[in-house]
Amino acid sequence: MTATAHALATPDYAAIKAKQNAAWASGDYARIGTTLQIVGEDLAESMNLRPGSSVLDVAAGNGNATLAFARRWCAVTSTDYVDALLARGRARAEAEGQSVTFQVADAEQLPFPDGSFDAVVSTFGVMFTPNQAQAASELLRVCRPGGMIGLANWTPEGFIGQVFKTLGRHLPPPAGVSSPALWGTKPWIDQHFGPKAKRIAIETKTFVFRYRSPEHFLEVFRTYYGPVHKAFLALDPAGQAALAKDLMETIAILNRATDGSMHVPSAYAEIVIAKG
Repeated sequence: MTATAHALATPDYAAIKAKQNAAWASGDYARIGTTLQIVGEDLAESMNLRPGSSVLDVAAGNGNATLAFARRWCAVTSTDYVDALLARGRARAEAEGQSVTFQVADAEQLPFPDGSFDAVVSTFGVMFTPNQAQAASELLRVCRPGGMIGLANWTPEGFIGQVFKTLGRHLPPPAGVSSPALWGTKPWIDQHFGPKAKRIAIETKTFVFRYRSPEHFLEVFRTYYGPVHKAFLALDPAGQAALAKDLMETIAILNRATDGSMHVPSAYAEIVIAKG
């Protein structure tokens, strides 16, 4: 491959991350993130870490997993590359009287020595990195030998996976960037973590999106959820109407509520990896 061809084939990860940072900093993800708290609690229970364990939360957002592990007396370092989200996590920790270290960090270039933590975790966070292989490598690197990695990742078939696909049809992702939902598949996890893992446990779990109505869900996500917020901003009025229609149709297919509200289960993979 020529140098020019290689340059064209390799995504500009720095530019992509800059746009992603702006997307996640837009809206107010914390309004969405707090509804997902139960996922962090379930992951903490599944990992069953010894109190006092050092835990790194990667792409922590507003701190769901951070707080779950801190409540179990772990020494947590909470990281994200969006400082505004860390500020929301810090406020939550302070309100609870939890002692947590907060640090701005890029999941693809974690500023910690090899083997720094007993456990490394991420709930619906690291899966959004553009350079997925590099991010997986970093999780393994900073986890000590014999330590654990815990993840909660949306699956391609689940509701949020379908939302990603819908967004992609209306606003194609940058060339060379794979779907974040790959992190919710066993082949991808085995490929990137298997060679350095003693064992990998993957359990499909369900988070239920409960909203006053499908229209309420769309309003909340369009206003507060960075990727959806930015997608609507990038489209003209006709494109916005088409995207809204497709999202509403996706909800209609999966909605179990019969009273006008929204009750949509969304599958995710809870992954616990014991590093060799």
